[in-house]
Amino acid sequence: MLRIHFTPEDLQNIRISRRPDPLWELVCATCRLPTHQGPLEFGAWRRSVRERLTDDPMSQRAVLALQTLVPPVGYIPDFLTPSSDPEGGLPAALEEVGATPPSRLRHELTRLGTARPLPAWTTALGRPDGRSMRSLVKALELSSRALLEPRWPHVRRAIHDEIDLRSRILLDGGVLALLESLRPLAQWKAPVLEVDYPTHRELHLQGRGLHIVPSYFCWRRPTALADPTLGPVLVYPVTARPLDVTGLRHGGLDRLLGRTRASVLTEVARGRTRTTSEVATAVGIALPSASYQLSVLRDGGLVASHREGQYVRHSATPMGHRLLDGDGERLQETGVGSALGRT
Repeated sequence: MLRIHFTPEDLQNIRISRRPDPLWELVCATCRLPTHQGPLEFGAWRRSVRERLTDDPMSQRAVLALQTLVPPVGYIPDFLTPSSDPEGGLPAALEEVGATPPSRLRHELTRLGTARPLPAWTTALGRPDGRSMRSLVKALELSSRALLEPRWPHVRRAIHDEIDLRSRILLDGGVLALLESLRPLAQWKAPVLEVDYPTHRELHLQGRGLHIVPSYFCWRRPTALADPTLGPVLVYPVTARPLDVTGLRHGGLDRLLGRTRASVLTEVARGRTRTTSEVATAVGIALPSASYQLSVLRDGGLVASHREGQYVRHSATPMGHRLLDGDGERLQETGVGSALGRT
């Protein structure tokens, strides 16, 4: 668990990135690539990336070099994700990586080397001539093209939807409501935000505030910079990721999710939030079955749930709506298409 300690000043200095952070997305995508995590969200992306790398040896070498520094689990050097303004895009971020002081490079690579053996080329990154560092920056650029470009429209859409969601929460309920809305990824226990994290850490903000970064390729649990002296950042997975639904027609949603689960998703997308009991009654299934199906859909990012008094209410996420939007047959049967603006 990561315990982030706030002061009153920190609560007044919370920022949320309005655009995707290209290097955080690149690092998280590098972590996702060799795994089987999120087959629905990332399976097609992984296949397309691997095909692209097979046809592009230069990009393949670049990604392999990056994977040397970015293991799927464990410590990742902080210099790969500088605190550059996402407004500057990838060029500004890469420029900041290239300007990393040699002493910091050596320190972070030494720490990485204690957990896994590093190839000889990493020892040259901190040399004064800067040649090896320029090669690494080029590898980051090539890796970004290979890993991020095919999915970037989805990334931008997901971040846009996420910021829209968090902005509404902030406007309606203020900063504390925003922190509360991070459940189940994090729990606000004033004055500490307890974050689901693979190791135990204490992070004292001490008036520096917190930069919150929603990420498309971040998965299941948030991540953060390892060095507590750097500007505090919390990167967390977006609530929903747009899917490629081309060809999801003629009952394709039933084949993808199963008829019962597809019916549950359709029911919670009818224009207002539904309780678990209402969903069970409408679909014609037992209450425990409805609760289970909703939990599966929620884990997949298709349904969002929140508590109102003694009830838990459910609604379809933007990704859930887009998945329904791809199944024209089900939309005609249920009338959901008109709710989404289709005629």
